[in-house]
Amino acid sequence: MPDSAQNLQVKPGCLVEVELFSQTGQPERLTFTLVADDQADFDAGFLGLSTPLAKTILGRMAGVTLPYRVGDLKAVKILAVQPQGREQTEDVAARRQATLDQAVKHSDSVNAMIFAGAVNSKWGDYDFGKLDQSQWEVDQNPGKAKKE
Repeated sequence: MPDSAQNLQVKPGCLVEVELFSQTGQPERLTFTLVADDQADFDAGFLGLSTPLAKTILGRMAGVTLPYRVGDLKAVKILAVQPQGREQTEDVAARRQATLDQAVKHSDSVNAMIFAGAVNSKWGDYDFGKLDQSQWEVDQNPGKAKKE
């Protein structure tokens, strides 16, 4: 990263490179863009602003080492800050909602089966085949929500 990256403060939209230090002293480098929580996707390199790491480094400059006690981590060093990171092109909030909707549908399906099984065991002759499975269709790939 250029030398001018040494004088920038960490703020939303910045591309930040940090090094995390564990109790064993093993460093781990991470590079991410700070984004609003509803667009955070850490696997894709987008860190939400309300995360402990973001709160620790927000407003700080490159070159600073800060205490960071999360799990087995003890410190974080800000290596570089660039004024603009990558743009989030996916609607992560919509993907999360689609995954949540699928989980609710699946839960409703399981609850209906449990109820049907309980009715069948108590009063007998409940026909599982009469349950309308179409109302609980489970998407096999809920993580790939379509943008509208």
